[in-house]
Amino acid sequence: MSGLIPQRFIEDLLDRTDLGELIGSRIALKRSGASLTARCPFHDEKTPSFNVRPDKGFYHCFGCGAHGDAISFVREFEGLEFTAAVEELARRAGLEVPYDKAVSQQIRQNKTLTDALGFATEFFRQRLAGPEGELARNYLKARGLSQDIIDLYQLGFAPGTGNALLQAADDDLRKTLIETGTIGNRDGRQWDFFRNRVMFPIRNSRGRTVAFGGRTLGDDKAKYINSPESDAFHKSREIYGLFEARQALKQIDKLLVVEGYMDVIALAQAGIHYAVAAMGTATNQESLTTLLKQSRHLVFCFDGDTAGYRAADRAMENALELLQDGIHLQFLMLPEGEDPDSLVRQEGGKAFEERIQGARPFSRYLFDRMQEGLDLSLPENQGELRARVEPLLAKMPKGGLRDAMWHEMLRLCRPPRQWSGNNRRGKNWNPAGAPTTPPERIPVRLSNNHMLCLAMLEAPEMAAELREVCRQDRQLDMAARFAEWLQQHDLRTRTQVYQALARSPADQARFFGMFDGIEHMPTRQDALRSAQALLAPNHEERQKQRLRALAEKARTLKFSDLSEEERQQLKASLSSYQEKHGQAN
Repeated sequence: MSGLIPQRFIEDLLDRTDLGELIGSRIALKRSGASLTARCPFHDEKTPSFNVRPDKGFYHCFGCGAHGDAISFVREFEGLEFTAAVEELARRAGLEVPYDKAVSQQIRQNKTLTDALGFATEFFRQRLAGPEGELARNYLKARGLSQDIIDLYQLGFAPGTGNALLQAADDDLRKTLIETGTIGNRDGRQWDFFRNRVMFPIRNSRGRTVAFGGRTLGDDKAKYINSPESDAFHKSREIYGLFEARQALKQIDKLLVVEGYMDVIALAQAGIHYAVAAMGTATNQESLTTLLKQSRHLVFCFDGDTAGYRAADRAMENALELLQDGIHLQFLMLPEGEDPDSLVRQEGGKAFEERIQGARPFSRYLFDRMQEGLDLSLPENQGELRARVEPLLAKMPKGGLRDAMWHEMLRLCRPPRQWSGNNRRGKNWNPAGAPTTPPERIPVRLSNNHMLCLAMLEAPEMAAELREVCRQDRQLDMAARFAEWLQQHDLRTRTQVYQALARSPADQARFFGMFDGIEHMPTRQDALRSAQALLAPNHEERQKQRLRALAEKARTLKFSDLSEEERQQLKASLSSYQEKHGQAN
């Protein structure tokens, strides 16, 4: 869709947008030199690492790597598509987006649909407040909902007559409501799709109704029914309660993903305003992507029965390909027979918050589920665990989380080594509670280029020495460029390196792929040790050259003609060289 908006307009829009004012209207910013800083809105953190450069027109988080311009920020923060983000910025700037005719027609069509659904929303709300809505009001009161929560979520009531909405709408509205499925139409016969139900408007990121969910107040076979998909409503893209969460909270640090409308609303009534529900029967990748645009910390909350665990497993598997470093997923499984709605009404919001705090991390949930029914003291079951886990880890993107989970799998699948030593009970005897040998660390072998770059990232002060080494080997061109750049900018710490890269898009592009292909990161000690090993031959060669120069000078001159410093250097070099190589005087 971005190609249908002229690039010149996008550039002009970015020039007109004050990035500091835009971001500052959503999160609290503090001045720090030329930058504005804050706690990152895209991941959980205690120390501010989110930097905004209004003069440069970009933001960057040193914690999770989030970065971009004004359009990127609105897209990520508001969970909008590109076109919607451009429209939001254009509205702020008092401009109109110059779409081509086909796109303008589609936008007008969607607006017509949402206008009709907005009419239906108000109709249902009025019926809830009127005499015929008494049964629905009593139901909501019995569920503990206040008028404020009913208003926040715009709950309503669909009368049971079967044609109340149909009769309230004019001809144009009827046609449009038929397109959305709110009014049924077959063989010329029309009727209200929702009858005798509490109505839950499903709103998009801009607060416009795109569909409805309805909960029966009678004995219908289907307790809940939803609007069919339409041009306005794509089930996998919409998240129920997301707009309301953003209305209630200035900043969303995490989202609690539950299964039903009443779960979301009951939790909000208890003061937990960050609960949302994915539409449909499963949390698929498309809905997960929408959720992760809002928050990189998701807590999945499911009923503790078979169906709940099945839903949790689907969410886990669908999340695998999206689990980049910095994303934090947890799983909260409730006691069997309970759901968030019933449990939070029993124990209150504070107790439920404590449950959320104790939710299992993604990695622990995965390994707990995969170990079920296995005795890991048996080699056969260790092999079975690996067969279950390896295909799941293979779906994850390369990164620190996947590496850590891979090592955890190997640890669980490796039998503990028994303590050995000379003792009266035999060499392999292991008394209860005696420590076993820790599992061996898997060696990490990287190219010299990668290892030197990692070493300089850990200790930029090595750049001068390593640059000399790199000049002698054309295969170390990447490390040579990095060393030269570190020296040019006089960078002494890792933090200074990150800050310099954040300020220069050109340098970001220059070193963007420097660590591509690294699957297992070595420790800091390993990286520095490898760099020192490459430096060692260079030091030795310089020592030999110095010794030869001094020896040549001593042959042409008398030893007494050498300076005191040169005499001491010659003695020390001879002594060191002879000691190392075992040569006699």
